[in-house]
Amino acid sequence: MRFDLITIFPEFFVGPLGHGIVRRAREAGLIEVRVQDLREFTKDRHRTVDDRPFGGGEGMVMKPEPLFEAVESLLGKGIGKATAAAARESNTTIVLLSAAGKRFTQETARSYAARERIIFICGRYEGVDERVAEHLATEEVSVGDFVLSGGELPAMLVVDAVTRLLPDALGNEASAQNESFSAGGAFPAEVQHVAPGRSDQDPASKQPTATRDEILLDYPHYTRPAEFRGWTVPEVLIGGNHAEVAKWRRQAALEKTRRNRPDLLLRG
Repeated sequence: MRFDLITIFPEFFVGPLGHGIVRRAREAGLIEVRVQDLREFTKDRHRTVDDRPFGGGEGMVMKPEPLFEAVESLLGKGIGKATAAAARESNTTIVLLSAAGKRFTQETARSYAARERIIFICGRYEGVDERVAEHLATEEVSVGDFVLSGGELPAMLVVDAVTRLLPDALGNEASAQNESFSAGGAFPAEVQHVAPGRSDQDPASKQPTATRDEILLDYPHYTRPAEFRGWTVPEVLIGGNHAEVAKWRRQAALEKTRRNRPDLLLRG
């Protein structure tokens, strides 16, 4: 899989690309990452990539010309008004990172992992000329309901999230299936949900349950020592009964989701 990162700060990616799963995936040939300096597609001696917005207002807006030319250069063809069709032909997604974009989710990451190539447009300043969003990018994506200084950091978040879903990127393929935001996950639908520490005969143990289609956060994890500063690991995790561990993990994941992200339970 190939990632192209269009930016005015190519040096930004030196650190993030050189560590962890992304680095190992690059070294193994699972992914190819290329960083494109947007200023190489400017025409003036100041290498200008921004200008004042029409209609007035604060800040500067990134110009469309260098962005279009950068993407066209990467694809090896002109785009015009047929960006989406041209991208589909090459199984490429052109992503504009923007606070005004659609929310990036684990589902989005899974869909991106099925592509052959993703081109990221990293915006800066007050934003990007809207013609880039309408006629160049195939998707406009936000990593959260907050504003950052530019699209470089969100681009790396997406690269990391997508890379770890690729075959052989993780040492244990189940890791990408049994974690937060993975529908179904490691929890079989037929498991009866009993609150940790209670009997299944105890009416007080009955809890609202997640459906097969609901998305849960990851269950809590513990490691050695079994007791730390008076806090002990739940006994069920030490007992060796894998069926009971599975029940506890699903219930604990459900409780954590209800506590931290109840909106996920409403999706079912």
